[in-house]
Formats: sequence, C-alpha cells, structure tokens
Amino acid sequence: MSYSTGQVLFFTSVLLMFPGTYLSSESNSASVNSGHVATNGLPFPWSKLRLPNYIIPVHYHLLLHPNLTTLTFNGSVKIEIDVKNNTNWVVLHSKALEITAADVLDESEAPLFDKALPVLEYPPHEQIAIFSPQILTSGEKYFLYLEFTAALGKGFYGFYKSSYKTPDGETRFLASTHFEPTSARMAFPCFDEPIFKANYSVRIRRGPFHVALSNMPIEQTVELANGLLEDRFEASVQMSSYLVAFIVCDFRSVSRQTSTGIDVSVYAVPHKWHQTHYALEAAVNILEFYEKYFSIYYPLPKLDLIAIPDFQSGAMENWGLTTYRETSLLYDPDVSSASDKLWVTMVIGHELAHQWFGNLVTMEWWNDIWLNEGFARYMEFVSVQATYPQLKVEDYLLVTCFAAIGRDSLNSSRPISSSAENPTQIKEMFDTVSYDKGACILHMLRNFLTDDVFQSGIVRYLRKFKYRNAKNEDLWNSLYSISFCSIDFVNDSLQYQFAGEHIDLKKMMNTWTLQKGVPLVTVKHKGNKLYIEQERFLKTIQPGDPMWHSFYLWHIPLTYKTSHSSTETRHILETKSDMLVLNQDVDWVKFNTDMNGYYIINYDTKGWNALIELLGVNHTALIINKLKDRALDLITYLKSETHNVPLLQGIGYLEYFYKMMQKRNVYDVTQNLKVFQIGYSRLIHKQTWSNEGTVSDRRMRSELLSLACDLGFAPCLEKARYFYHSWVKANGTISLPTDVMETIYMVGAQDDSGWNYLLEKYRVSMSASEKSKILAALASNRDSSKLLRLLELGMEGSVIRTQDLSALIYYVARNPSGHFLSWNFVKKNWNELVEKFQLGSFSIRNILIGTTGQFSSKEELADIKDFFDSIRDQSSQLRVTQVALENVEKNILWMERNLEALRNWLQRMLD
Repeated sequence: MSYSTGQVLFFTSVLLMFPGTYLSSESNSASVNSGHVATNGLPFPWSKLRLPNYIIPVHYHLLLHPNLTTLTFNGSVKIEIDVKNNTNWVVLHSKALEITAADVLDESEAPLFDKALPVLEYPPHEQIAIFSPQILTSGEKYFLYLEFTAALGKGFYGFYKSSYKTPDGETRFLASTHFEPTSARMAFPCFDEPIFKANYSVRIRRGPFHVALSNMPIEQTVELANGLLEDRFEASVQMSSYLVAFIVCDFRSVSRQTSTGIDVSVYAVPHKWHQTHYALEAAVNILEFYEKYFSIYYPLPKLDLIAIPDFQSGAMENWGLTTYRETSLLYDPDVSSASDKLWVTMVIGHELAHQWFGNLVTMEWWNDIWLNEGFARYMEFVSVQATYPQLKVEDYLLVTCFAAIGRDSLNSSRPISSSAENPTQIKEMFDTVSYDKGACILHMLRNFLTDDVFQSGIVRYLRKFKYRNAKNEDLWNSLYSISFCSIDFVNDSLQYQFAGEHIDLKKMMNTWTLQKGVPLVTVKHKGNKLYIEQERFLKTIQPGDPMWHSFYLWHIPLTYKTSHSSTETRHILETKSDMLVLNQDVDWVKFNTDMNGYYIINYDTKGWNALIELLGVNHTALIINKLKDRALDLITYLKSETHNVPLLQGIGYLEYFYKMMQKRNVYDVTQNLKVFQIGYSRLIHKQTWSNEGTVSDRRMRSELLSLACDLGFAPCLEKARYFYHSWVKANGTISLPTDVMETIYMVGAQDDSGWNYLLEKYRVSMSASEKSKILAALASNRDSSKLLRLLELGMEGSVIRTQDLSALIYYVARNPSGHFLSWNFVKKNWNELVEKFQLGSFSIRNILIGTTGQFSSKEELADIKDFFDSIRDQSSQLRVTQVALENVEKNILWMERNLEALRNWLQRMLD
C-alpha cells in the first residue's frame, strides 16, 4: 500500500498522539515500540509471528471479483470482530495485497472515524496493523472493513490463475485457491491461523459464461448493471481460514445425491467431463461410509470435487469444495491403470476423511498437523478397504510404514508433534512423518485397542471437539472407553488395565509422538525364555559413536507367535529390557506378527537361522516383509513366495541395490545383480501383457515387466516393442493394456523416432494419466541432450506444466544418464525453482531428495554440502537439507559395510 506525504504525516501524528498505546491492556510487551519497522518507516506495533489473541474474528463478509482477462482481482472484506481487551490496534495477516481502504465500524456499521485509517505493513511476518484513534472496548461489537486488489498468483498458492487448452487449441483461464497452510492471506486480509475459526459469507462476481464455486451452495445470483453476475453463497459453518475456497471457471460437472441427501458433484474442464464418473461413484460411497463410521453426519448440504489443471500437491480438503490434481481425480478406463484407479480412490478417501479430521475438528496449531494428515492418511486405508475391498488397499499400508521407518531411522527425523512457527517451517510439517508415521502409529494403536474401541474413541474425540480446535493430548484423553479392560485413575491420570498391567495411554502414545525415531527390539532366545531389549534404530550411526548410546524409550505393544502357538500373544515393553517366560521351549519365535507394530525386530543368530530354515521348508509359515541384518539370505526364499506383497517389497530392495551399483559404476556387482534378478524369470514369464486379474496381480505385473525390460531381459523387450510398433502403426487408435502402458512407452522411447513421436503424443494428449506415463518414458531415454531438453521444457512451463516439473526432475535423476544432469540442473536453477514452488513446499523437498537420494560417495556428499553452504540463507531454514545429507551419509556407510558382502554373496548364489 502506498501513501501520500500527507498520509505519512498523519500516521506519524497519530503515533505521537498515542505514545503509550498498546495492542492490549494485558501486555506492555506488545507496544508500538516493538522494534519492527513497517514499509513506510514507522514502528510496527507487533513483534511476534503469531497474531495477538485479544481480537477474535466472528464472521467474514467477503466480496471478490476476479478478472480473467486482466488476470487480477479486487475485493472487500467486512469482518465482525470480538474484542477481548481494550486496544487501539487490530493486527491481522495480509500478503501481496494492496490495501486501498480501511475502516473500523461500530455495531451499527457506521465508521468510527471520518478519515481513512492508517494501515501499517510488515512483510517479514506477512502482517498488517490498522490503527483506530478511538479505543476498541472489550465486550463491544465492531467490524473491520478493508478493500484490496492484487494480481492473480502465478504459482500454486493463494488466489491464483490456472489455464487449459481446448481440443481446438484455445487457451482458457480460471481462478482457483489453495490456502493451506498460510496463504489465505494472499487472497484477502484475515486472521490466518487455525485457532481463529469463523463463519464466512462469500460473494463472487463473474461473467455469464463462467460458474463460481465456494464452500457453500449459492443462495442467490444477482445480475449487476455492467453485465456481471454476483453469486451470493450461504453462510458457512465455523471453520479455519485455510479451508476457505472459491473458484471461477467454465467447467462441466456430474452430480448425484447420497442416501442422506448430500449433493455431490465432480467438476473438470469440459472436454474431460467423461473422466469424472468414477470419482463421483467413489465420493458418494466413501462419504456414506464416513457418516456411518464417525456417527456424525457430513454437516454441509453439498460437496464438490474439482480437478484443477495447475495444482502443486495431490489434493486439498477445503470444506465442501475439495480441489485435486487431474491425476488424483480423473479416471479414463482407456488409459488409466489399476494403480491409477486405486490412487484416485485413496486420494478421495483422504480428502473426505479431512471433512471430519481437520475441518470439523482442527488442530490448535501446525505443530499437531498430524492430527489432520496422519488420520486422513490412515482413513484412506480404512475407507477404501470397506468400500472397495477388491482394490486391496491394505497392501499399500506396508509400503507406507516402510517409507515412514526409512525416514524416521535417520537422525534428521523429528517428532510427529514438532514446533513450527514461520510459513517455511509449517510447510515442511507436511511430510512423511506427519502423514505416514502418523498413519502407522494409528494402525498400531487400532490393533492394540481393537477396531471397535478405536472407532468409539475417535467418535468421542470428534463429537467433543466439533467446530473447535484440539491438540495431541486431547485425542488420547478421548480414547478412554475401552471395552476389554478396566479403567482406573492413578495419581489423577487415566489408566487402563491390560493383561494385568496398568497402561497410561497418554503416556504410552507420547513416546510415539513427542520423540523422534523408530525402536529396534532385539530378541534373544534361550530355552523357554525370551530376552528382549529396545534401543533406537539409526541407519547412519555406527557402534562407538556417542549417538549410539542415546537413550530412547518407547512403550511398545509387542505381539509374537511361536512354533507351538497358533494364537498371537501380546506384551507391553515399557522398559529398556525385559524377559518373557514361555510355557515350553520352542523352535522359533516371530515378533510383530502381521507387521502391525511400528518397530523393527532383530533376532540373535539362533533366531534368524530358525526363521530362514523355516521359510526354506515352508514359505507360507511366516510372512517376512522387512529385510533385516540377514536380508540377503532371507531374499532367497522369495523364489518360492506366491504372495505379491513380500515379493514386491523384496524385489524392490534388489532393484534399489542395482540402481545404486549402476550409478557407482560397480560393474561386476551390477551385472551379477542383473543376472540374479532375471533369475525370477519364472515369475516374469507368468505375467500376461493384459489388464486381467486382481488389482494386486496387476500391480505385480506392472512392476515385474517394468523391471525386466529395464534389466534388458530379451523376451520382455521383444514383447514391448511389438506392442509399441503396433500402436504407432495404428496412429494411437488402438488401446494398449493400461497396466503395462508405461513400460511399453519406455521401451519405445529409447530411439530418436520413438522419443519424438511420444513427445508429440504428450503435447496433444487429453489425459493427465496418460501424460504422466509418457513423461516418465521420455525421461528414461539415455541421451543427455534429450533429458536436458525435457528439463528446459519443464522450466518453461508450456508443453510440460510447472506442476509436473518436480516429478520430471525425479524421473531424470533415477535415469543413470541423468543422475548428475538433474542435480546440476537444480543447482543452476535453484532460485527460479524456489520462486515457482516456495521454500519448504513438497515440490522443493521432492526435488532435493529425488536428485540426491542415490548419491553414495564422499565426493558427492562434499558437493551437496558446498551447494547448501552457497544458499545458506535458504538451506538453514529447511529440515530437508539435513535429510538429504544424511541420506547420502547412509548410502556411503551402506557401501562401506555391505559392498564386499553383497559381491561375495552374489558370486556364491550364481556359482
């Protein structure tokens, strides 16, 4: 906001007139002499990142007019405020908005002052302050009125522009929002913190050829004198600012009602309307499931799901208007694979779970974002398993927990509930720890408490805190109705009796949410006694390092079976070590049955040998899904395995070893790993190039055939080339088997003509799912000049959308020919990448981890450190830089420990 000389003098005189004016009568630390200077050179009256709590927003009356020709917007907001303490100042959030007018109104909405009120801006904290010459009195009703204007954003946050091309080549624009976590302030001035829940009445002005959408249904549409229409939406329920949403577009929709009368609609660009029908079916089924599971009706009259052409994340849970990437919502049977269908279903399950976890009950602050995201991630599995059991979503839960363990076993991990203050730190909270570890400890807790008890506990939590905010301990305090155990109060703390022991659930779960890391439980078997001990599992620490002996203690709900017991036994390990006495001596013992616990098990030599011998004789006796210290010997049993989950997991580890050796140019080990993996030819030959079978079988087919062709397995390459050339000859008019489509494209993309043909197909494809497969194929070509051209197209953002750039960089990085190319590209274009995606965003994290994740030499580590040093102002704000460094340190340590062992083992296996 710019001011005339007279206005600046007015501000100065106002401040001089009230030298003792404080933000609140309760705290003289919040005086106008905060030490922070506003953009006009005057003192800014508030020094903290968090807003003061003495003014509470009650109801926003918001008017917006986006202009899709000039790509700008203007608007006004009238906020009813509740003043808790006497003050002259109102401080709230605003970012990149030009404030053109400001007033404070009394209860009758009359201005308190006859001149424009001073507005101070402090961009480092994204805050503005409005001065009222008349003291705002506690208990009185006031309105804050602001007018503003701005350009529609170029990125993916705030109120931003998006576009698409029609089949005729016409470019059309739309305006959409994405506010989580701290970008509502980019669309209108607001109290942009989750604790400040309020009602919202939204009005949007638009042209007659567009539709406007917001959280609530349209109450009335008014025709204005200038030919514009103004849609006036119903007042919302109480919600946090990050959940507000509004969109102006020309999309088409398909609609259906749920059994309880909720209007569900799915929107997409007009020529992709036919791809919306599956999402509508899934949304209705899952919404109906959640209403029953949570025993709380969905509280809004409608739910819209809309596919936005430019969208950085997977989706966003805005209440009543959920937004998605096209690949996360649209399903085309002609080009979408079984995995694509599962993904769309899971994302819908995630966003609809948020309508309760996050929207109805919201965390008090972003340090507990896992209460939103961990629950939504876990409810994906619960809801999809209940509504679409044929999709076998439970198979993905194991992968989810392995991803969490991989991240959590680094010293750079963090507790699930962690401090976060500024926007960059808050964005980084949306990570594997919040999502995946959060989901996995909930899964462990559900299995510990039983399904019914877990469900009744979260229903209690939702009912108690609906339309309010909650924190970590509120969840544990809500889980007290436990049917299989007695309840006691010990020292005023709620306790549960489990197997004769008193269990303090809050104390137990705090060990999982308030400290980082994953426990390693070591089991030693002597006669009828089991000696168990816990410590923190760290991938990058060696014995003798001071960190090795760092004391971590969890309350671990252990489960185990033995050779003489077909039932599961439970035990809570609360101490560093313990001893279990069995009824008799046993041949073997297997802990963490069914892999429901978030911990790693290691056995002594006797224990491992017993399990390996058992699997060699009867591979169905156990399900060993986690590679451990005896990983290589355990892998040998996979040739007898028939279950897809352990097969995919085990083969996935072999592929990771192969890629690392390939990029290190360890020729003999690379070749032997290739031969060993092709040794699974029995499994490869069983695969058909079709879409037949269960979802699990189809996933196995996709993974195995992709691996076989990547390894150069001749029968695979021959079949893929046959399909590719038949498809080209038919000019794309025949349909390829969707589950192997990406593999066929990858084989076809290896020569110049195939690469150029696929690039053109990418340009004209109308399916986001197909474009994703083609892009991965294009990035698999070994010609560095082609890879660089792709990266440049991604930066330019026309042919390859900017939203897909981070995925493209990852695709290139996993290509041995693009390994260093992608990293050098990131270093060269770092500032532009940050400008496109924002520091701390998922895309920036994905870029850094994706390009450095398979470096495994000290020279590469030094190069990464040098780069991070060169951008210290930014890298020092990012936790992900420590993750990237520790990943490489882990790889270096792995090579030092295991390269020779792997080399010798392969030679022994292949002799």
